Amino acid sequence: MQHQNSTIAAIATAHGVSAIGIVRLSGADAITVVDRIFRSRRGHKLADVTSGTILRGYVVGEDSEPLDECLAIAQRAPHSYTGEDTVELQGHGSPTALAEILRLVYANGARPAAAGEFTKRAFLNGQLDLTQAEAVIDVIEAETVGAVKNAAAQLGGAIARRIDSGYSELLNIAAHFHATVDYPDEDIDEFRAAEYVAVLNQLEGSLRELSATFARGQVLKSGIAVAIVGRPNAGKSSLLNALVGFDRAIVTSTPGTTRDTIEERVVLGGTLTRLVDTAGMRTTDNEAEAEGVLRARRAAQEAELVLAVFDGSQPLTAEDFEVVENIKNSASIVGVVTKTDLGTLIDTAKLDCNFSRLLHVSSETGDGLAELSAAIAEALPKFPSAQTGEIITNARQAEAVNRAAEFVRTAAEALRLGFTPDAALVELEGALESIGEIVGRNMREDTISRIFERFCVGK
Repeated sequence: MQHQNSTIAAIATAHGVSAIGIVRLSGADAITVVDRIFRSRRGHKLADVTSGTILRGYVVGEDSEPLDECLAIAQRAPHSYTGEDTVELQGHGSPTALAEILRLVYANGARPAAAGEFTKRAFLNGQLDLTQAEAVIDVIEAETVGAVKNAAAQLGGAIARRIDSGYSELLNIAAHFHATVDYPDEDIDEFRAAEYVAVLNQLEGSLRELSATFARGQVLKSGIAVAIVGRPNAGKSSLLNALVGFDRAIVTSTPGTTRDTIEERVVLGGTLTRLVDTAGMRTTDNEAEAEGVLRARRAAQEAELVLAVFDGSQPLTAEDFEVVENIKNSASIVGVVTKTDLGTLIDTAKLDCNFSRLLHVSSETGDGLAELSAAIAEALPKFPSAQTGEIITNARQAEAVNRAAEFVRTAAEALRLGFTPDAALVELEGALESIGEIVGRNMREDTISRIFERFCVGK
């Protein structure tokens, strides 16, 4: 069983050989543990120097022989990331040396940290609210500049600041209603009830606006699905490889090489996209290929954008028209004529399809790829503007915001219809609880544990 007052330790840098490697400790005995294995060049102990002082020296093993030259930095509670005494041993990024340092740390009183336990302790000790804690992993996993900036602003408390004023207003109204329920002779006058309805309506609007950012947040975090479809050997896999910049998909002259969907993430026009290469669409008796065609059709239906690929070096075929028929109901379609380096025999005027753009490219020479990338970015779904840091990327937060907005709406409706304050009070308390869940004011321990399980060890 893990105890909050124990001292934890983990390697805080990525696995593999690197210039720098860090072992991090947190807990009441963190400084004591390190002083047992660290020898500074000037003979100082971490316990004797001020918080934040950097000591240069060596970690030594049981034989008192130096293991690695390190910097040791201690931060004392409560002025540290976790709110506890913390120490970082910054050495060379040798996996062998780091593993041995960690073994020595464990042997001298620390225990292995669970995934996300450093950040969990920061939350439990009041150093971060839950939106800030969840933003930590978003910063680590961000794949675009926009995602990094949004997560960094949330780490700075942007979501909490956005909802705090509404939470305070709800508390004031609930406190007044509690007093009214406890002292029924003190009725709320009509003017005050109307005033509260206006406040609640405004708060509901703000919560709905915040909730609406979730769709954009999902794109920041997971990207937009872009399906690459076409008949066999139209150049789909070559196009995928050209857009991602390396040979992700197998390319041969044999039609039907791709039998399943292949997905790769790439940033186009500042937007994270999930390019999905699909099997060539055609009628076939081959069971494996038929399943690939079925998945291709499904990918086209589910994608926010379809790249319809046609071999420009050949005339249109019945299979090309079959592709057009399969994608005609897609949300957005960009037509791509490939293999332009081999000459152009295709007659695109015969393609009866609602293309947002129709471009000619060569995956072999790169001609037209820049224009295609710009066209993809232009065709991607557009979202309402929102302040950086106020874009929700987390389903848990989005659900709590939606629930809070609904409670606020029903509270306002109860007041508007002239119900007694106790009827509205139930809805107000539901809204307070829901908003509290967003930042972690009202959370069960099992829910908190589940949130931090997705973190990496050492963070």
